[in-house]
Amino acid sequence: MATGFKSLPLIDISPLMERWDDPNMANDEDVAEVVRQLDQACREAGFFYLKGHGIPDALINQIRSISRHFFHLPYEEKLKIKLSAATGFRGYQRVGENITKGVPDMHEAIDCYREMTPGIYGSLGEVMEGCNNWPNDPPNFKLLMEEYISLCTDLSRKVMRGIALALGEAVDAFEGKVAGDPFWVLRIIGYPVVSQENNIPKSLAEVDIGCGAHTDYGLLTLVNQDDDITALEVRNSKGEWISAEPIPGAFVCNIGDMLKILTNGLYESTLHRVINKSPKYRICVAYFFEPNFDSAIEPLDSCVEKTGGTKKLQEAVYGKHLVSKVTTNFVM
Repeated sequence: MATGFKSLPLIDISPLMERWDDPNMANDEDVAEVVRQLDQACREAGFFYLKGHGIPDALINQIRSISRHFFHLPYEEKLKIKLSAATGFRGYQRVGENITKGVPDMHEAIDCYREMTPGIYGSLGEVMEGCNNWPNDPPNFKLLMEEYISLCTDLSRKVMRGIALALGEAVDAFEGKVAGDPFWVLRIIGYPVVSQENNIPKSLAEVDIGCGAHTDYGLLTLVNQDDDITALEVRNSKGEWISAEPIPGAFVCNIGDMLKILTNGLYESTLHRVINKSPKYRICVAYFFEPNFDSAIEPLDSCVEKTGGTKKLQEAVYGKHLVSKVTTNFVM
């Protein structure tokens, strides 16, 4: 459960990255310290910074650079990959189309999802079937994003191994039926400067919220944000909004609703929001590591025992949870 934290912890996970496939990794002192820090961060904040993750700074920066290039294209060009129900809710959405709790968000974005074979999940996955709408400009956009997604997926698997150990489970507890074949989501987001000069409708400019308060849907989120703009805020147990100031080369990492369910609330999927008060256009690329699309997520027995012996959270089928959110998130 989130506490009255005043800042987010910084965790160097390089020892975990070096020994992630060692069957005796839990006995290594350096790995054990990383596991302890992960457990504390997940219990107290649900948010933390990750460094020592192994993804090159040059690629992290390039991902933001090509995203900025796309968002600065003419509106008509961006509309060539417009999101719709027919595209499986993949593609570009203009400012104000994404809705959080009934309020338009002050951002534009490209939404991407792991592609699935039509019919593989029956009616459960039908809504999400489709191919990702990658822009042609810049020309290396698709190639770089797919490389980045692959690296983020690999990193997330390893972090989840550390979290499994933090919960006293086997190192591969979240593989197999939980996330052995993980779904993923990528949101490439641009937060404009809120002003009438930028042709933002007055009704939206008055909202002034880049992304309203929400929790994430899945297991783990990796946030790649501009180094020079502070806009992401995390709510502590006292209701205070704590800024997640950027740390160059580090991801902001947070846990989602599915991990909260697995831990029976021992780990919290913490509310967060984005308010871009900067005079600069802000880029954020958020990667979401999710369970298997058809996985039925329920509290682990060990976590039920640690939290009083009663299941506090209901089982949820991840794909059903995702579809319920995606189909109500947009005004199109």
